[in-house]
Amino acid sequence: MVDQIPAVALDVLTEAQAFALVGGAEEAEHFVFGTAMAVIGPAGTVIVVDAGDGGPDKSGVWNAEEVRLLGPAPKPVTERLVGGTWTWGGDDEVLPVHLVVRIEDGLLYLGVSRTIQAAAAQRPGCTEYELIHCVARLEVPLHRTLLERVRPPLPAAKLPGLEWLQHVTSERAVALEQFVTGWYPATDTSDASSTGLSLAPIPDGLKQLYRLAVQRPAALGVHNRIYPESSLGTDDRGEMLVFGVENQGGFVWSLLWTLGGKETDPTVWFCDGSERPIAEQEPLSGFLLQFSLFEAAMGADYLALPHSLELTAQQVDQLTARLDPVPLRTFWPWAPTRFYVAPGLIMHVCQAGDNKFEVWAGATHRSALSLLADAPVEWSCFDG
Repeated sequence: MVDQIPAVALDVLTEAQAFALVGGAEEAEHFVFGTAMAVIGPAGTVIVVDAGDGGPDKSGVWNAEEVRLLGPAPKPVTERLVGGTWTWGGDDEVLPVHLVVRIEDGLLYLGVSRTIQAAAAQRPGCTEYELIHCVARLEVPLHRTLLERVRPPLPAAKLPGLEWLQHVTSERAVALEQFVTGWYPATDTSDASSTGLSLAPIPDGLKQLYRLAVQRPAALGVHNRIYPESSLGTDDRGEMLVFGVENQGGFVWSLLWTLGGKETDPTVWFCDGSERPIAEQEPLSGFLLQFSLFEAAMGADYLALPHSLELTAQQVDQLTARLDPVPLRTFWPWAPTRFYVAPGLIMHVCQAGDNKFEVWAGATHRSALSLLADAPVEWSCFDG
């Protein structure tokens, strides 16, 4: 008979004890879910992932609260992970999903989880969809020592440097080139010397960004977007060249359409549908740096997000104490934003009111977030 012990976090289970959580070995069905294993039974589900840090491309423990699972997932696994779990707490019949990590001694029990994010894709040649990505959140976050046991820290990676920072006040085209090429790996080996797109009379700054985006498409944004050159157009009055848009269409960025050869670094206009556009504080050269920094942080694989959406100036000073400020005026009139950086790390700080600030930090590698690990801030998400 299987020893049906009540599992608690830190317990190291045998496979038989893990099977007991779902109803016993005889009742259990085993499924492969990417690099993870799912064991399903009448009493619940056990998801088994390997210890270690496989990064964004492998299932495993992501941070103290989340385990990320990459599919595709068989239909029974999909039903368990994204069926009744969306009504967690409101349906007594929802079966628990247990998370365990395979270590040298056996299966380390992490606790019960619920699905908080999921993505599906249509199977080729089929009308059905299958689960390809899932984020499971633990009911009780892992202590730091336990997190490091199941996801041992990797050696510090070679992080994007800050060489570009010295050019911000004098050679912004150089700064933009160095930042974009340092932050984003090239994804295309084609010739980037010419975009081969529209013949719109656009300034050099935009032309440079389009050239960089040939091999690094994310340079055009992952949250807000710079329109591809082939999609550029004017506003309804034919007065402004609309080149960028907020992710929900709430506002656009534009340049005066009557561009001539005299103004090489034109004013960027923030247009939110009101009669009077607002000028961004930086001209196009500085704006493109700000846009690039903002989007790099928003699209980063590794994040650090404070629990409070409104920090004080003193808390912001504590967070940015070990970072370098970017010497640009504020970005985005709706929420004036400043930037702070370290190798492989970008933090943007948005003013949200009188002595109220919102903070977002993104990094290219977990190790870059170590500068923030001891900050006196409660985190809602910390991927370091």
